[in-house]
Formats: sequence, structure tokens, C-alpha cells
Amino acid sequence: MSALGDWAIPSVIFLILLAGWLRGINVFDCFLEGAREGIGTAFDILPSLVALILSIGIFRASGALDLLTAAAAPLARLLLIPGEVVPLALLRPISGSGALVIFQDLLTRFGPDSMIGRIASVMEGSTETTFYTIAVYYGAASIRRTRHTLPAALFADLTGFLMSALTVRWLFYS
Repeated sequence: MSALGDWAIPSVIFLILLAGWLRGINVFDCFLEGAREGIGTAFDILPSLVALILSIGIFRASGALDLLTAAAAPLARLLLIPGEVVPLALLRPISGSGALVIFQDLLTRFGPDSMIGRIASVMEGSTETTFYTIAVYYGAASIRRTRHTLPAALFADLTGFLMSALTVRWLFYS
């Protein structure tokens, strides 16, 4: 089976080249044009990404994540979300890599088959890095006013966090 998988990407590349050749398209020129547009897009979104990365660094280094975690813990208990996963829920919309570090720490401390490990796994897989996604896509499209995007996306994340905890409790611990 792995031999077939080894040929998947080269086969797709060959089919693209073949289709371009059959249609009389200069595939290499199209590739260069796409690469040129990609570099332009990267430069367009770079300021948004730098601002986001800097903000995340300040947020974590200032201790604000710890303060927010402590403040959100009573509400999390009320909503049946273990306090240990609150930092993950707070950081996930902001930073995928930061959330991944917290997620890995939770799995190391509690194990993947624990309730906390399972809730964290479902949270990690069912929520989005909202601020990063908005910064990248809106930056690429040069959109400056997000209007209802941010509140709707954060509400979707909140729903994902709540349903992660409730679903894991319902499926494994009821």
C-alpha cells in the first residue's frame, strides 16, 4: 500500500503537466506567474502577521493569559469545562502554535485517554485560530473592517469549546 502512496504526488504533478501540454498551455510560465502572485500576497499579509505575532508574545509574557485563566475558571466549572483546559480555550483563537504547546503539555501531564486529554483533543480539532485566520485572509484581500466576522467567529469558537467538553463527557463519562 505504501508503494501506491509513494506515487500519489508525482502522479498528480505528471497529470497537471500532461493536461497543460495537451491544452497547449505553457505550464512553467503559469507556475512562475503563480509564484510571483504568491510573493505579492505574502508581502501584503506580512504586516498583519507581524502585529499578531508580537501581540501574542506580549500577551503570554505579560502574564495576561494566567490572569484570564484564573478569572475564567469559575465560569468554566459552571459550564463543565475542566479548569486545566481553560488556557487552551483562551489561547486557541489567538495562536495555533501557542495552543499546540498547551495541548501537548496537557497530553503529557494527564494522558491522551484522560477526560482532560480527550476534551483538549476535541477542542484542538474543532476550533480555529480565529485572529490568525482573519489577519491572513482579510490582509490578503485588503479588507480593513471585519464587521460581524470577529464576533461570529468567536461565538463559533465558544460553541466549539462548550460542545467539546459536553460531547466528551456524554460519550465517555455518562
